[in-house]
Amino acid sequence: MTDDRQHSSRNAAKNPSFARHGRLKRHSVWRSIAKITASVVAVALVSGSAVAAYAAWDLANTAKPTVSLGNAEVLDGVPDVGAMDGGVNVLVIGSDSREGQGDGFGDPDEETAVLNDVTMLVHISQDHSHVEVISFPRDMFVSVPECTDPNDPTGEPLSALSSVKINSVLAYGGMKCVVDTVQELTGVVIPFAAVVQFMGVVGLSQAVGGVEVCIAEPIEDEHTDLYLPAGNVELEGLPALQFLRTRHGVGDGSDLGRISNQQVFLSALARKLQTGGTLSDPAALFGIAKAALSNMQLSDTLVNPTTMVSIALAMKDVDLAKIAFIQYPTGTTDGGVLPADSAEIVNTALQTDTPVIFDPEADEASFASASDPTAIAGDAAEAPAEAPAEEPATDEAATDGTADTPAAPAPTTEALPSDVTGQTAAETRCSAGRPLEDQ
Repeated sequence: MTDDRQHSSRNAAKNPSFARHGRLKRHSVWRSIAKITASVVAVALVSGSAVAAYAAWDLANTAKPTVSLGNAEVLDGVPDVGAMDGGVNVLVIGSDSREGQGDGFGDPDEETAVLNDVTMLVHISQDHSHVEVISFPRDMFVSVPECTDPNDPTGEPLSALSSVKINSVLAYGGMKCVVDTVQELTGVVIPFAAVVQFMGVVGLSQAVGGVEVCIAEPIEDEHTDLYLPAGNVELEGLPALQFLRTRHGVGDGSDLGRISNQQVFLSALARKLQTGGTLSDPAALFGIAKAALSNMQLSDTLVNPTTMVSIALAMKDVDLAKIAFIQYPTGTTDGGVLPADSAEIVNTALQTDTPVIFDPEADEASFASASDPTAIAGDAAEAPAEAPAEEPATDEAATDGTADTPAAPAPTTEALPSDVTGQTAAETRCSAGRPLEDQ
């Protein structure tokens, strides 16, 4: 795997400032179990003590081993109940490993890999008024900082690399190395992360009761065994996983088309979670937390179900038009893609916690159809840009040209250039299938 990697002299990922918290104290196994027990108080409020007692035992026994990201000092005073204070950055990593996934996904000894084919950063703003979800194309070339060797955490670090595909980083250095790489790429600190495999997607889609998506043209994909008719389709369990994995069956068969398909699903999921009352239902949140604990590898900062619930509650009242799903902008190069110049605009918006708006004339590389006019609610149109601030009044007394020039007001939104594509959760878009004869 090292043939196409060139060593880099850069140090470990920079630690840019992101107004966030202090240190989250580490707990022993028994204190963690006690914490999990406390986390089901909300369930007890709606289901009685017997169910709550079972919930505590169940969560404590389904949690998988965690990974330390080494930056827990940015967390401080995470509440046990209620929405998390301040901003949140979570990295969701989708692994194509077949290990432990059962039948139906190929031979884990022959077909498995440990590629992060999905790398997605979820940014919740400091005031919980907007959310950005950034999808990084799997074939994007990136630089990798020095990383802790997951097989020898106290030994020599893994060498820094340059010009490697981002989907190879999980195999190279594990979850923490992917986090360090995205931190260096975007300039924001990421205190939470999770790796999800195939069955994790299946379990989470079942925990939310399925998601309805719009399909403009039938999807036919022999590679994932997905065949869906045009129209509105409810996806849950294995079909939901197949929909998120399909690449050959949508658009032009590229990974960029798959990202758009995933945005169609995730925007529909956001609408269901918010309008369906899931984020206000402690029992439903417990089900989602259980699915995550039993099917995902989590950072040590995220393993507490209460923390997961607090993050979910931080998104409860965000305007759907202010939840933006963004494809990280790239340009083509031999063998893959490279971050485009406009990627710095996306990075700056994240670093300054500024909400974004899409250019309505953006070149749609998403390969989804136009928005479905029959499915969009009357208020689902994308929020327009705010009117520019009025010019400050001129001081007529200052006639000698020495008056101070008033500072320009801070931008209230970041207008993304036309090569940055995506959609908001308020938009209902339809996935466009790709017939077998074109594959």
